[in-house]
Amino acid sequence: MQEYRVNENITAREVRLIDENGNQIGIVPIEEALEVANRKGLDLVEVAPQANPPVCKILNYSKFKYEIQKKEKEAKKKQKESAINVKDINLKVMIDNHDLAIKIRQMREFLEDGDKVRVRIRFRGRENIYPELGNKLVDKIVNELADIGVLEKPPVRENTFLTFTLLPKKK
Repeated sequence: MQEYRVNENITAREVRLIDENGNQIGIVPIEEALEVANRKGLDLVEVAPQANPPVCKILNYSKFKYEIQKKEKEAKKKQKESAINVKDINLKVMIDNHDLAIKIRQMREFLEDGDKVRVRIRFRGRENIYPELGNKLVDKIVNELADIGVLEKPPVRENTFLTFTLLPKKK
């Protein structure tokens, strides 16, 4: 957060003064600007030190700082919202149809929210010698979600897992 010079910390001899309503008073000596701010029970804040002469505003400094923090927090929140999250779904090769339907429904919700979905299909024991079962499962999932998601790249076999990622379709 930018630091502002307040009241006696302002070093300029003359300032362009703006009152609490946003009306421009004009160029005045710093002593007169401080006196006006003190009469109104507010602070004199240097808002544009790079200007010639510097621009100073009469306002409540603590309220001003609070408003700036609030805006920064809101901007940070919006930045986080725009980031794409990756959601993980873990399956077994021998999954029941009903269980698969529930997992597909979860994947659909994630894709509708704009998140990527990483699916990991686990092979255990003798299942490792039947990789075509995993490929069938991948095809079934991709076909079910074809209206809302698209396969990022072909499935990759890593040890006992078959992994692939679904991306939400562009609207």
